[in-house]
Amino acid sequence: MEFRQQPQSQRPVGSPIASPVAAVTADGGGSFLAKLLTVFLILAAVTFIGVYLSRAVGSLTSNSAVNGKEFQAVFLTNGQVYFGKVSKVDSSYVKLTNIYYLQVTAAANGSQTVQPKASDTANQQVSLAKLGGELHGPEDTMFISRQQVLFWENLKSDGKVAKAIADYVAQGKK
Repeated sequence: MEFRQQPQSQRPVGSPIASPVAAVTADGGGSFLAKLLTVFLILAAVTFIGVYLSRAVGSLTSNSAVNGKEFQAVFLTNGQVYFGKVSKVDSSYVKLTNIYYLQVTAAANGSQTVQPKASDTANQQVSLAKLGGELHGPEDTMFISRQQVLFWENLKSDGKVAKAIADYVAQGKK
């Protein structure tokens, strides 16, 4: 291999060398790093504010979609459906109060009821049950993970479920 020296441009003796390093150190040494740090901090702040605002707007949009005067049906990924009042929605949880659910039973003989088999749809009875009378005695508030919620719907006041809830409350079973 042959190495040749490239001809250098003529410059007067004692003049500074024009290089990026010389430019950085000529105006105070660390100002380039300070500017870079400032730009990085501004970008980080803008990103943080953007993420915060998008979550806040998403939460407001979800909460404003809930008709507070009516009941909602909340459909879960495991196939269960709960009826109640959605009172809070955020990125982690949906808060449901005044909760009802459907209970399916099959008449065996007369007044006895048994849990129906999936294939046995004849003689099934569907009734609305109020949350709270179960063995473990839950309170009438449920926090459901947003990951488990497929969707929710506002119920019309003249729908069958809303009428059944109104009848249940009218009977004083609240």
